[in-house]
Amino acid sequence: MEPVTSTQIIPRPSLTILGGGPGGYEAAMVAAKLGATVTVVERQGMGGSAVLTDVVPSKTLIATADSMRRAARAPGLGVDLGTTVPRADMRVVDHRLLELARQQSRDIRRALERLGVRIVIGSGRLTGPTTVEATTAEGTETIASDAIIVATGASPRELPTARPDGERIFNWTQVYNLTEVPEHMIVVGSGVTGAEFASAYNLLGARVSLVSSRDRVLPGEDPDAAAVLEDAFAEDGVTVVGRTRAESVERTADGVRVHLTGGEVLEGSHCLLAVGGIPNTAGIGLEEAGVRLTESGHVAVDGVSRTSVPTIYAAGDCTGVFALASVAAMQGRVAVAHLMGDAVKPFQPHLVSSNIFTSPEIATVGITEAEVASGKYQADILKLDLATNPRAKMQNVRHGFVKIFARKGSGTVIGGVVVAPRASELIYALALAVTHKLHVDDLASTYTVYPSVSGSISEAARRLHVHL
Repeated sequence: MEPVTSTQIIPRPSLTILGGGPGGYEAAMVAAKLGATVTVVERQGMGGSAVLTDVVPSKTLIATADSMRRAARAPGLGVDLGTTVPRADMRVVDHRLLELARQQSRDIRRALERLGVRIVIGSGRLTGPTTVEATTAEGTETIASDAIIVATGASPRELPTARPDGERIFNWTQVYNLTEVPEHMIVVGSGVTGAEFASAYNLLGARVSLVSSRDRVLPGEDPDAAAVLEDAFAEDGVTVVGRTRAESVERTADGVRVHLTGGEVLEGSHCLLAVGGIPNTAGIGLEEAGVRLTESGHVAVDGVSRTSVPTIYAAGDCTGVFALASVAAMQGRVAVAHLMGDAVKPFQPHLVSSNIFTSPEIATVGITEAEVASGKYQADILKLDLATNPRAKMQNVRHGFVKIFARKGSGTVIGGVVVAPRASELIYALALAVTHKLHVDDLASTYTVYPSVSGSISEAARRLHVHL
């Protein structure tokens, strides 16, 4: 290899990214900062569906619902709201959340453009291991680059017998068309998305029925957390219809009719379908380019986001790893680090912290109780109800707990669950502990504010003290 002289020019690596969601725009930012020439091809707008139709609008809706929760429970704190009953104005709510989504999209675009990233609004298709065909309103162009990242996301799954119409029957991208709080919202699907929307619309003032194919809500989550949420649902008036599926959904003169597998029929004003997502991988040239797909249609990737083609990486929901914006962003950053020869740590699923934005919120990190029960991990488990926490009592918090998993014998923190208002913020302490292999005594000996809900994390750790 010839030595580099002052007259030689070292070419900047080039990268084309299909999809401008969290996996795509985070990868673009990192790559541009590392000196790459970056082009992003995105159909909707920067931020993708996560910003424009999914995460940002749904969590903004939930924030409004949470304000309704606090207003409803204010009398328990001695606050007299008079005779006025709080009411959600859905026209204002939906206008606000959609405008916030558009603002976030604009902010992302401006940040990318300041870094020199070229943005192409249109659809993209792979035509080879290093080429993408982009189709825009102006025509078609071929973009050649050293590498490609596929970050095309996923779309709501639809049932052939329950087609969303955006008026009475919705998928999760369409509910922001509502102009009034639904009289009776029937939510089909008791996973994370279904539970979040059921919780939100209940707090906004709708009667809510949640159809679950399992015997409980959130079947894939911590069982203690799911039980707390079911108790909260029962207290707040959410009806859970379990162990059944929706066979079909039809419009009626003034609402919807949901036919269940057991022959039961639910009638409501609206229906929200939350039955999972399908990867946006069809028809974009992946298989023609040699990229291996899984049976479910997701892009198969390794720990550094590589596909079966060395020049093609993938990130986000299209990979089927975790349907989380934070995971998509991490996969995108890992892909760029590997591509650019930067320091890289392979993606580690057990370090992912996640949150379910119900009321109360449910946050988790690390191993699960199911993995302990199966014998995969040996752990001491300590669950501490928030009923003992003074700050929770002051705030009139009625549901919640902190749970810590510590490796048996050593006391290293290997997992945790927090069920509480703002659990998404509280889980960070446990995520740090899991990521950096902290001992329970490290948590126990760290000062917490008194009174605080986070004090329960420290108290749970103290109860797990391992005498060496």
